[in-house]
Amino acid sequence: MLRLGAGATAGLALGPLAGCAGPTGAPGPGTISLGLNRSLVSLDNKLNQFDAAVTVQRAVRQALTRIGRGLTTELVLADRFEMTEPTRWTVRLRDGVRYSDGTPVTVKDVATALKMYAGVNGSFLIGLFPELPTVEKVDERTFHLRTEHPVPILDQLMANILISPAAKNRPEELTGGVGSGPYVVTSANSGTGEYSLAVNPEYWGRRPAIEKVRVRFVPEESSRVVAVRSGELDVIDTITPDSAEQLRGLPGVRLERTSGTRVNQLFFNFRKPRGHPLADPRVREALSYAIDGEALVRDVLTGSAQQAEGVVPLALRGAVRTGSYVYDPGKARKKLAALGAGDLKVRIIWESGEFPADTSVMEAVLEMLRAVGVRASLQQFQPGGDILQWRQGRRGDWDVLGNGYSVPTGHASTSLQGMYGGTPEKEKTRDTYQGYVFPEIAARLADASAESDEKTRDKKLAAVQKAIWDTRPCLWAFIPNVVLARRTRVKDVRLLQVNSYDLAAVRLEG
Repeated sequence: MLRLGAGATAGLALGPLAGCAGPTGAPGPGTISLGLNRSLVSLDNKLNQFDAAVTVQRAVRQALTRIGRGLTTELVLADRFEMTEPTRWTVRLRDGVRYSDGTPVTVKDVATALKMYAGVNGSFLIGLFPELPTVEKVDERTFHLRTEHPVPILDQLMANILISPAAKNRPEELTGGVGSGPYVVTSANSGTGEYSLAVNPEYWGRRPAIEKVRVRFVPEESSRVVAVRSGELDVIDTITPDSAEQLRGLPGVRLERTSGTRVNQLFFNFRKPRGHPLADPRVREALSYAIDGEALVRDVLTGSAQQAEGVVPLALRGAVRTGSYVYDPGKARKKLAALGAGDLKVRIIWESGEFPADTSVMEAVLEMLRAVGVRASLQQFQPGGDILQWRQGRRGDWDVLGNGYSVPTGHASTSLQGMYGGTPEKEKTRDTYQGYVFPEIAARLADASAESDEKTRDKKLAAVQKAIWDTRPCLWAFIPNVVLARRTRVKDVRLLQVNSYDLAAVRLEG
């Protein structure tokens, strides 16, 4: 059914599709060429925070900390980051850290960065914070991060706040500008997603081994696969199982794999008015019985993912199993009919490249829903299009969103706060996750996230995760493995579970 489904839906009138594009010209000696599956709209991350972008963004701008191997916190611009009181962290900037224009990184820059991130409407990153800290300067290098309530993973959260000079920072994504990273931008085209980077001569750390970086947006996976086979691209990210199988064992190409911490979801629209069928958790649960997740993992994702067994990936610290997705189409039909939703219409939207094999997954889901009498339709958006407006409820109506949610801290409380900590106040500015607003759950998450004792915190988080599962937020969800392909001339790509790597540590041979 899955294979037939793709053919049967090939003539559907989907939304705008990304055109076929590919790189031209192989990278020269000393230059690495990266092919991204999503358009890199900017080298800032206030809104543009998809996994592979992090590799490039952190090569230009840096944070106080970063998430490294084993999802541990590593110091970057800071050489000290320590909780000295339950609501106070003491931080010291590393001696001698400078921007590419030669000016020093200052305490004021950190304070301004927090204000600029807070000023972004609909920011994914700010939703991760239970509250934003304030900065209290101690001396030229030392400051306190103060919060009203304890934020015991603040060192992990601050890994996502990239620091820029205060005078040049703005409450929006910065397309160019000055950073403290190992590379500087030499050319940028946010429209095409093409960037050129060169070594930052003022870099405060160890000089990168690669002199130049070329970043290309190549939406068609087949074009990226051909380009890495031919040597026109050196690294391609987030490839599908089919592409990985094509590249396996080829001369000159190697695959890098690791377990992932990203959850991919078919998330319900929680902005439906009272009385709408999808506002009823029993209807949402009934629809989930129509999805054969085992078949999707086996036949579409070819074993490169696992069905979700919780509301966040189980690899995260503090995550627990909350339930499993059960395939029972007969039960789906029966429950939908009993709830008066036997003739339900469902519109599924997603952005191309949101996760590997996205179109194949969606077409198979479409057929599964139709098999239980649901009148389902698909609408696909181009990368860089206006899907954000749809997600925020500012444009067209939809019922299910195909979406991936990264966890850039390695801790369950971060993703729980970002996805399920919505409040009526946040919904006024559309800063909730698809309208998910359950005040009691938000309060329990805030309480758990502020707990300093790790054992007590994990116990509270486990209980609230089970409460979230009972609201049935997803039609289906899965956790993909992280896979990229590289030319063998590219060495020391240490792929992390958060689907990024340190570009400054990569080197070329040949």
